[in-house]
Amino acid sequence: MVNYRYIAIEGNIGAGKTTLANILSRELSSKLIMEEFEENSFLPKFYEDAERYAFPLEMSFLASRFNQLKKHLFEQDLFNNTIVSDYIFYKCLIFSKNNLKEDEYDLYLKLFEIINLQIPQPDLLIYLHTPLTKLKKQIQLRGRPYEQNIQDDYLLNIQEGYWDYLNKNSQQRILVIDNSSMDMLNSMEQFERVHKLLYLPFEPGITRVDLQNL
Repeated sequence: MVNYRYIAIEGNIGAGKTTLANILSRELSSKLIMEEFEENSFLPKFYEDAERYAFPLEMSFLASRFNQLKKHLFEQDLFNNTIVSDYIFYKCLIFSKNNLKEDEYDLYLKLFEIINLQIPQPDLLIYLHTPLTKLKKQIQLRGRPYEQNIQDDYLLNIQEGYWDYLNKNSQQRILVIDNSSMDMLNSMEQFERVHKLLYLPFEPGITRVDLQNL
């Protein structure tokens, strides 16, 4: 058994969160929680007109993430003792702070703080730190039309938001993995290195890992 019952994977847009979550879930025979962003009808509209659709987009994500995590994290499953998720609830604040106007964000924050108290924190958070050049390449390769015009500044602001969160939450077990040369789909050796990390007893705080040196 791995040391952590609830493992969450995070990173910027195009970092490879879902890929790693899928592989880990299969290897661990765990329950998999995947964000249902493709079902959000506001997302393509947001990329076309961010000012108009930012608030309904963030509100809809807040509701869907809360309902999904609450359902799966509180379900009793006698056969799957481990849960792997490809996002954390706090990403709501990271994106909304970047996307919303100040008065909209203030209202959003009040709602978030009430809801967030009901969501358990992951036992281990894996953050895939990915350079901008790789993010842009992977966004292009996966070919979602509404993502193709994402600006560099937007990705850098989201990355800064994640770092701010990580540095302020040192009471959590956070594993920061350098994703510069990771290729989980084509390198079983790299995946095995990540897999083995789940059996180590990490202390609360940020632990940085370079897979090339393991």
